[in-house]
Amino acid sequence: MFALLRCLKDFVTYDADREFYAKVFPESVTKVDLMRLRKMRKTDFARVLEIEAKNYRFPWSQETFKDCFAALSYTCWVCEEGDKVVGYGILSIAAGEAHILNISVAPEAQGLGVGRKMMEHLIEIARKKAQTLFLEVRVSNTKAQALYESLGFNEIGIRKNYYPAENNSREHAIMLALELL
Repeated sequence: MFALLRCLKDFVTYDADREFYAKVFPESVTKVDLMRLRKMRKTDFARVLEIEAKNYRFPWSQETFKDCFAALSYTCWVCEEGDKVVGYGILSIAAGEAHILNISVAPEAQGLGVGRKMMEHLIEIARKKAQTLFLEVRVSNTKAQALYESLGFNEIGIRKNYYPAENNSREHAIMLALELL
């Protein structure tokens, strides 16, 4: 029975105590505390693509998301408020290294702590199987840089002309790493 419960926990991260406290002591929990994380499903693709298109001028395609979803070494998660997906994250783990490939929060949920909640979740998943967690961030994305720095990530380099940008130009990416040991 416990093995089944542990397996289910891999698919849904939810704390029933928080929901109880939200009803009994509403001031004791935040809106983000009540959001749940779960593994992405194919039925989430439409909403994930909608968030991706709202946030990026050069969004990932549906095929890219499908490939990530199908890859055995990738884990894809969403954050839900009620029944609505408000963010997602994609993590690759192989050979003792983990890489956050994409993380995004719906514009209407930005600034509430959803990104931090998802990042902390992805870090904990990576910690179980990797020694180092990597990610790239646009040089212009200073809000994300501040979040990553607050979580302990350190700059390890620059990928020149990594991201597509306006007017057929390219934007550099800052490479970040977090030691998980």
